[in-house]
Amino acid sequence: MTEQRTLSAIAREITRDWKKPYFGALPYLDAMRGMGDMTGKYFEDDAHSIVLYFLSNAAGWRGEVAKRVKKELKGMLK
Repeated sequence: MTEQRTLSAIAREITRDWKKPYFGALPYLDAMRGMGDMTGKYFEDDAHSIVLYFLSNAAGWRGEVAKRVKKELKGMLK
């Protein structure tokens, strides 16, 4: 079993790959940069909500990295 990455590590990878993120995804990407695992909170939003909101605003992010990372994030929601 592999260890789950932190949201901040995932956010760093997204930032490296997605050169011009959709403006609607930016607040959630910024929030994930400061988060650890799925038990964390960002102000009043829990990590689960942050990830859901990011994914709903990341439809324009495409490619192999995007596909892999989105699958990873969806797996963290379970």
